[in-house]
Amino acid sequence: MTDQTLSETPDSPERRTLLVTGGAGVAAFGIATLSGQALLAQATAEWDKTFPKSDAVEHSKVSFTNRYGITLVGDLYIPADRPEDPMPALAVAGPFGAVKEQASGLYAQTMAERGFITLAFDGSYTGESGGEPRFVASPDINSEDFMAAVDFLGLHEAVDRERIGVIGVCGWGGLALNAVAADKRVKAVAVTSMYDMSRVMARGYYDAMTDAQRNDQLARLSAQRWEDASSDAAPVRDGGLPDTLDGIDDPVITMYWNYYKTDRGYHPRSANSNGGWNVTSAMSFMNMPQLTYINEISPRPALIIAGSEAHSRYFSEDAYAAAAEPKELVIIEGADHVDLYDQVDIIPFDRIQAFFEGHLA
Repeated sequence: MTDQTLSETPDSPERRTLLVTGGAGVAAFGIATLSGQALLAQATAEWDKTFPKSDAVEHSKVSFTNRYGITLVGDLYIPADRPEDPMPALAVAGPFGAVKEQASGLYAQTMAERGFITLAFDGSYTGESGGEPRFVASPDINSEDFMAAVDFLGLHEAVDRERIGVIGVCGWGGLALNAVAADKRVKAVAVTSMYDMSRVMARGYYDAMTDAQRNDQLARLSAQRWEDASSDAAPVRDGGLPDTLDGIDDPVITMYWNYYKTDRGYHPRSANSNGGWNVTSAMSFMNMPQLTYINEISPRPALIIAGSEAHSRYFSEDAYAAAAEPKELVIIEGADHVDLYDQVDIIPFDRIQAFFEGHLA
């Protein structure tokens, strides 16, 4: 394995803070508190993505409701020159703490150019989607968000509901695998730069967290619940990327910063571009392993893609080992974790297209 070593030790205060607040993006966000429906009503003709708009694709803003009654907002991409017959479709989300205007939107638009109806959406409590309080993540609710996206696609008149797949990026890759294991309507799943968020929060990077450190962290988060419950203010958030890289030599933080804090990937609604998560979100991830039933994706196929130089590569390799056939593991030589967010000359879109064309036929 060629994973780079994090410059901070696994039990350092700096690394523990980043772990509590998200792991996958080592950051979080400040987002408007308008409901998804209110924001949908504001749907602007102005292109607000971090990638150029394609003339080969028709884009529209949509909303739908998950099983918990939370209104989710998404961007629907349909090939401009689509056939009359119902088409295959893909639900797309990620990275963890990002919004649909970033990597997931790029994936969705690109796959729409390649012949699929695609839906990139914001998870509950984030971006333009609803849910209060803001800045919450949940292994259960966010897995449900993928299933709700499948609900929406399967009810769309242009979609063949027997040909629906899922793409998850980064932390939403683990959520995608978790959702697809349970939701048998999904016929194929692909993940890139996958993070198992429950594993990294419960055990630390490379499973280096000791039992004592885990107990201490849960004790701190438990005490924080008293603080949140006794206040009328929004729940406490913490962590986040630094405003500058002055004095920072951690290669992972630098890698994320160069995407989320620069023109390359910054977005005002993105978790990882701005403030911090509701810190107690980590408690449910620490207590609920996501990939327990990954083998139950079979006999449907899984495509798992990671960069050879990614610090997160071990998540993909371990998920591949735990999954049952049919499965594919693709390692992109020379790529780091974030390269697979937006580097279109590195992301193996041809391979992803062939995978879904073959399994959503």
